[in-house]
Amino acid sequence: MTSTPATAPARRVPRPRADALRNRERIVTAAREMFVEFGSQVPYDEIARRAGVGNATLYRNFPERADLVHEVVLSLMARVTEVAERAAEEEDDTFAALRRFTHGAADERVGALCPMLDGAFDRDHPDLLAERDRLEGVVQGLVERAQAAGRLRVDVGVGDLMVALSQLTRPLPGSGCGAFDQFVHRHLQLFLDGLETPARSELPGKAATLEDLRRDACSS
Repeated sequence: MTSTPATAPARRVPRPRADALRNRERIVTAAREMFVEFGSQVPYDEIARRAGVGNATLYRNFPERADLVHEVVLSLMARVTEVAERAAEEEDDTFAALRRFTHGAADERVGALCPMLDGAFDRDHPDLLAERDRLEGVVQGLVERAQAAGRLRVDVGVGDLMVALSQLTRPLPGSGCGAFDQFVHRHLQLFLDGLETPARSELPGKAATLEDLRRDACSS
């Protein structure tokens, strides 16, 4: 009688410890804040100091700067998506939902972080593409519902909103973020007032789509 060989037990992959996850989250938060203040080339030592961790912990989680930039971009997109989802779920007025998203995204400092997108990291990573699609889908829904309700002028597209949000929340060259912040919501509100119906003027050109933004980004 031939004995059946024993099946080797499945190897269990250890789950990250809670303190390790907290350290990683603190590093990403600190990096996001410092990228806004000083740019994406801020020294690792300074990021570790703000996060309250040792340099070894930072390098163990993010051995390459591109790894850290990737995680910050992913975290930022997820946070902005959550802002859009909450606005869509909690606001009955479709334009109020759009306005709440725009101001909430500004609070995440999306414009100040835009320059780091020129850095050397994989923009086509599956995680980033999935999060980008989720964000764009929610924002597209906000725009379409506001237009269907007659609250948002129909000659604008979601690309127009995203371009304005990026530009109006980006500090002017040579100005600190702290000094610039006091104007951001004021100028965003002026922009949003121009999006409401009835339209007060005829816009030149055509509405910007998300496809337009991707095409321009690829050609630059």
